Order: sequence, then C-alpha cells, then structure tokens
Amino acid sequence: MDANMNLTFSQILELIRNLPGDQKIKISQELEKETIGAKLTELLKAFRTDKLSMDEITAEVEQVRQDLYEKRTSH
Repeated sequence: MDANMNLTFSQILELIRNLPGDQKIKISQELEKETIGAKLTELLKAFRTDKLSMDEITAEVEQVRQDLYEKRTSH
C-alpha cells in the first residue's frame, strides 16, 4: 500500500524532532551516506579529464618518486 503526502520542510523537521534518539541517529546516518555519495560523485567528475595521456601520468609519477628518493638520500 503506497501513500503520498505533501509535507513542508518544517513539518518534516517537526516529525523528526519528535522521534526517539535512536531513530534520529538512523536518519542522520542515512542522510550522511547520501551526502557523501553525492559529494564523491561531484569530486570525481571535477577531476575526470581526457587531456592527460598515460605517458604523461607515468612521467609525473616517476618524477615524484625521484624527488622523494632524492629527499631521503640527501639527509
């Protein structure tokens, strides 16, 4: 059985405020999961690019490794 209700944000907030603490925590955890997922998707989209070739990525990784090696051996 499905039911649809039109509730305002204030009404939803009031319902949540009247819940027991453990149910508030569950709601908070579910909202956090949803938010983290959305933020991660947005972050991944921001860094997605077709402009770098695998050779460029490999060269950059090798340069960073070389820099780290030089720092370790110079002390």
